[in-house]
Amino acid sequence: MCETSRHERADCLASLEERPLGRRGFLKLASLGGGAMLLGSFLPRTSWAAGGTDALLLSCMDYRLVHAVGEFMDGLDLRGKYDHIVLAGASMVSITDKFPDWTATFWQHLGVAIDLHHIKRVVLLDHRDCGAYKVAFGEDFAQDPGKETRIHAKALLKLRDEILDKHPALAVETYLMALDGKVETIAA
Repeated sequence: MCETSRHERADCLASLEERPLGRRGFLKLASLGGGAMLLGSFLPRTSWAAGGTDALLLSCMDYRLVHAVGEFMDGLDLRGKYDHIVLAGASMVSITDKFPDWTATFWQHLGVAIDLHHIKRVVLLDHRDCGAYKVAFGEDFAQDPGKETRIHAKALLKLRDEILDKHPALAVETYLMALDGKVETIAA
């Protein structure tokens, strides 16, 4: 239809774009749209996210563990199936008022993940030698691994209980990761 030089082709295509669609073109377009809607009605509506989302992960922003966190989630068979909230200190938001906006952010994100992606599971992942804990509490808990485990367990379990109080249908898992990527489950 526009078989001319490159410049003339551009003018020709521009003129085609300006032409009215016409009744036949409109009917073709409407048929395509109706077919797409009909096809969409047969698809499961578990989530609008690609592949669906099963869980929400809360983890710290520590750059040293980005790869290990991904591997950990892969090990839980959640690759590509989780939303991710990153807050310095992760579950620390449950035991300090130092960063109140982070607490609000967590709860807002959790609500969106439930409403939008219909998550069924929350994974809380803290890590050892966390600088955010040093900032919030003025103490280097990594110097005493027992004390470090206790402070993280306190935060993780408190946040787990708060989530379950507000959303009892969710499963909540609590973990503590070492800098070498090894993970221990924290349980009550």
